Amino acid sequence: MNRSEALAFRDRWKAVNDAEREELRNTPVEVKFRQLAALMASAQALGWTEDLAGEEAEVRERWARLRKAYGV
Repeated sequence: MNRSEALAFRDRWKAVNDAEREELRNTPVEVKFRQLAALMASAQALGWTEDLAGEEAEVRERWARLRKAYGV
């Protein structure tokens, strides 16, 4: 791959990323909620909810320590 091919490759991916961002911006909130609900249902069906709950507790503890450390 030479320089011009690499630049063309990069430009194509930039165009793809820009189009994807625009599509996400234009997606109605109702559709986003349905997508989130489907993801949550998949996590529950796969038995991941307990694992996620454990990770959530860890994240909450980290945030609490950060708030305490920085007086927020």
